[in-house]
Amino acid sequence: MTEIDIRERLKSVKYPGFTRDIVSFGLVKSIAVDPRRCEIRLSILTENSEVVREIVAGVETALRDAEGLPPVDIVVERPQLDKGAQARQLAKATGRGPSGLPGIARIVAVASGKGGVGKSTVAGHLAVAMARLGLRVGLLDADIYGPSVPLLFGVPSGTAGGSDAQGRFLPVERYGVKLVSMGFFIGEGAPLIWRGPMLTKALSQFLNDVAWGDLDVLLLDLPPGTGDVQMTLTQSLAMDGGVIVTTPQDVALADVERGVKMFQQAEVPVLGVLENMSYHVCTGCGATTHLFGDGGAARVANRFGLAMLGSIPLVRTIREAGDAGAPVVASDPDSDVARTFLDIAQNLSELLGVGTEVGHA
Repeated sequence: MTEIDIRERLKSVKYPGFTRDIVSFGLVKSIAVDPRRCEIRLSILTENSEVVREIVAGVETALRDAEGLPPVDIVVERPQLDKGAQARQLAKATGRGPSGLPGIARIVAVASGKGGVGKSTVAGHLAVAMARLGLRVGLLDADIYGPSVPLLFGVPSGTAGGSDAQGRFLPVERYGVKLVSMGFFIGEGAPLIWRGPMLTKALSQFLNDVAWGDLDVLLLDLPPGTGDVQMTLTQSLAMDGGVIVTTPQDVALADVERGVKMFQQAEVPVLGVLENMSYHVCTGCGATTHLFGDGGAARVANRFGLAMLGSIPLVRTIREAGDAGAPVVASDPDSDVARTFLDIAQNLSELLGVGTEVGHA
């Protein structure tokens, strides 16, 4: 059997609790086969040992009756959160290097290689979806120069959440998500003309001088590209993973590589790729059209060995909900697009080891 044959068989192995298979999830890192042996290397991010056992058993079952296949060795890598945990332990022991935030279990950056791919919209909807799954969620709008969170969540610009007895900023809460954004501290449309050191100080305050409380997940909505903000956060904060948002067309996918390499250089695990504006469904006839190309994000995910976390359609309701300050996951939770975000949130929660059994009720 060839590597292609084996990979096709492994597509029958579903990730426990999901309809997607382990190949499309990006869990099959490598397959090496020769006349004497076959090695299948899996990279499984969850801390749930039962899930790992089910996946390994599924692989064994899928290959049990394969003709011409030599003895199979299944190697399971467990990279999930190890780098973040090690970084936090090192920082605690030495007082140097990136560290975590008290009371926050997981820190995940949502990034894009270029602007215009809907990253902030995705981050906002993803935060609300994770909250609806029963998780305690925070969202930090790290795009200091172009904050989008106030509009997406219907919070008037210049409306800060006040402070607690220790003088720490209190996050604004909407739809079950704790929010912090520079847009809460400046007037609507006011330009922010700051140099790098001022930017760094503001980010430090948002991380360390905010009363986040206990959170399962803190999402960081990074600005597009690989500039000062990204460098500051990846060097000072022990992140548990990054998510890359892109669109299908080649001009957007060309920038994904920069985002992936940014996280890799900072030793931040890349949890997967999200394809936004993946397809359009005609409201009249129901026909599906791939306006910006088809399968681009899946190709780039396969190229880098990353999980494909999901595909989000190009629909008017997402834009309308964002403009109205009511993410569609909250305003119309039974819609198809809301369920898409809920599926993605559940996928990501499971990968982070903070999955729930709440479902879509």
